[in-house]
Amino acid sequence: MTQVSQNNETVISPSLEPSLQPLDKHKRIDALDILRGLALVGILLMNVEWFNRAITSLGQADASLTGIDHAIAWLIRCFVEGKFYKLFALIFGMGFAVMLLRAKKAERPFGAWFTRRMLVLWFIGIAHMIFLWGGDILHDYALAGFVLLAWVTYKKSDNPRAYLKLALTWLMIPIFIVSFGGAIFGMVLNDTKYQDMWQNELAVFTAVEKQFAYGVEDVSLINTVEKNQESSSAETSLVQSTDKETNAENIADTLQQRKDAAADVLEENTAFTQDSYWKATEYRLGFTAFMLMFSPVMALVVLMPIFILGFWLVVTEKITKHQQNQTFFKTLARVGLMVGIPLNIASILIIQHPAAGISGVLQGVGQILFYIAQYLLSAGYLGLVVCALNKHRWQKILSVFTPMGQMALTNYLMHSVILTCIFYGYAGGQYGDISRAPQMLLVFAIIIFQLIFSKWWLNRYRFGPMEWLWRSLTYKKRQPMKL
Repeated sequence: MTQVSQNNETVISPSLEPSLQPLDKHKRIDALDILRGLALVGILLMNVEWFNRAITSLGQADASLTGIDHAIAWLIRCFVEGKFYKLFALIFGMGFAVMLLRAKKAERPFGAWFTRRMLVLWFIGIAHMIFLWGGDILHDYALAGFVLLAWVTYKKSDNPRAYLKLALTWLMIPIFIVSFGGAIFGMVLNDTKYQDMWQNELAVFTAVEKQFAYGVEDVSLINTVEKNQESSSAETSLVQSTDKETNAENIADTLQQRKDAAADVLEENTAFTQDSYWKATEYRLGFTAFMLMFSPVMALVVLMPIFILGFWLVVTEKITKHQQNQTFFKTLARVGLMVGIPLNIASILIIQHPAAGISGVLQGVGQILFYIAQYLLSAGYLGLVVCALNKHRWQKILSVFTPMGQMALTNYLMHSVILTCIFYGYAGGQYGDISRAPQMLLVFAIIIFQLIFSKWWLNRYRFGPMEWLWRSLTYKKRQPMKL
């Protein structure tokens, strides 16, 4: 097994060279498909919560959870959140490199074809956001794909070492910026200033929390808070502060932010608990317009360097010949897991500590550690899976995810169809009623179904239904479907 392809991306016009004809399934390397299938499992573990909660609260832990529900939510945040969409992005970059190298080998024009491919994916992602679920990431992958194509077209070096250096430097830019700011912050503030800052933050937090004791999360009670605004200023007199007026302004600003956030959550909850599909779609349409503002940041800051790393893994043949690169992947697994796991645990403990909800410094430290830990653990997962694939027993076990990975687009969109039918008010009406532990049973059932369904489907057809649509639109020609 020495050849790879992106989601069976091998269907071409009959006039092209034989080397670009569809690969026989027995000649495919399963590594990418297995990784893609496992990444889908992780993505579903993460996403299921946000069919049952407002996406406007994304990144915030559910403070109401207790017992087994809290334990599961904590474990998923620590070991799943932010890791598997990055792994999926890495595979995307690998697939891009595979398609580019095969196109070059066949002397086939690549740019226009790949542009159409990304354009179709972008429209699929936007349709997904509007008509099914607002948490789509396909449109971000598509936008980053355009940037990746531009980079490949205009890059000045063909040295794989330059690719690695660029990707790692790119990934480190946010860390460098935050670290530099943190160092300046630490040098400027002495213990006395830290104490003053803490007391001011505590005063603001205490005053705002007292206002929300009236139930301000319910937007209908916002007027109650506004009437009690004067009492907020009185809170600052109970705490030593060099500037009471500034403290009062901070209280007012924080209170307004809390009210706005509560209003956003209420609006989303209302949209998805009522029985009107069109009202829900109207909300998703507005939410899509809002989220598109952040898509360039996601594509450029997060996805693009990961795509380049995936590209590097293919052009250096580390993934296509992973049997000959076991030392590399063992190192990746050991460093990624041994450093990533403790760092993830530490960062989550900091982020979820009550003091981090008061202190911006603690919250910032926790978040940057969590950001770094996500990449380390993603790398550890990649190394672990590839090392397992070098052992016959584990390769046989993990190969059950191959069909699921080959139908990744179909299965990803199927998650949204199934979960919206369960949770949203216009269908199953279970929004907000299924806690974290039972959600894991849903995930297990969906994965088992998709493993069986994907194998059954690919025994009869060349591609998954959405993969077939994607290819047909990309090639501007109806592709053969049946085997």
